[in-house]
Amino acid sequence: MKVVVAVDSFKGSMTSMEAGMAVKAGILAAKKDAEVIVKPLADGGEGTTDALIEGLKGERVDVTVTGPYHEPVQAYYGYLRESNTAVMEMATAAGITLSDKKEPMTATTYGVGELILHAIGRGIRNFIIGIGGSATNDGGVGMLKALGYRFLDEKGEDAGEGGQALARIASVEISDKKELLSQCNFRIACDVTNPLCGFQGATYIYGPQKGVTVEMRDALDADLAHFAEVTKAALGTDFAESEGAGAAGGLGFAFLSYLKADLQPGIDLVLDAVEMEKAMEGADL
Repeated sequence: MKVVVAVDSFKGSMTSMEAGMAVKAGILAAKKDAEVIVKPLADGGEGTTDALIEGLKGERVDVTVTGPYHEPVQAYYGYLRESNTAVMEMATAAGITLSDKKEPMTATTYGVGELILHAIGRGIRNFIIGIGGSATNDGGVGMLKALGYRFLDEKGEDAGEGGQALARIASVEISDKKELLSQCNFRIACDVTNPLCGFQGATYIYGPQKGVTVEMRDALDADLAHFAEVTKAALGTDFAESEGAGAAGGLGFAFLSYLKADLQPGIDLVLDAVEMEKAMEGADL
């Protein structure tokens, strides 16, 4: 008898693997010769990295990066050696829970780029990244700057970071790491379908929880649209209306436009990473 167990975590009580192993113990108590396979499960959000590290015998890699308000924070990612994959959550570097501040005009995703760059430096080329729970509304500019892109104002000077930088961006200098980044495969766990701008976009829908006021909302939304136009002129791509572009304050747009990422529902990414279909072949339950 072959049984495959995959249980999501019970928040605050049991991890995915703890729950799965408890089920396994119960099955073996009833049928000692059963073949029981336990797989970690998560939806791409909080806890996904931990679930895959534990369930796939990955390595936790701790890194000090720039937090959303330019302060050092302790972030981490998981390294899955067999598939040479880094699993990370942007929230560990630029999450809304990292600070009591809510200042979308200054909050940056720079630390997310530092986390990616650290993994690339270790020779990792495959990435699974969850982008929920952000404190940012910077269109991913901070992350891209950490990865070598330069965003310049009309004077050819650095446009800055955070939402306040978007309006000042007049041109883009392609990253000196472009060839290295092109070797990387980015799969992004994204469970929202919002476009970058407009009434269903990043600023209108998710901005208020990050501190976007009614007074700043229209201008910030227009600034994201401006950034999208500058990006279109520089790269020849147009992802502003794509599903998920508005995720994490426009971080989805940055991944699509600059890193040729694939945005997928988180659960699909996790099921693929743990090879669930392969495990279920010939299963009785």
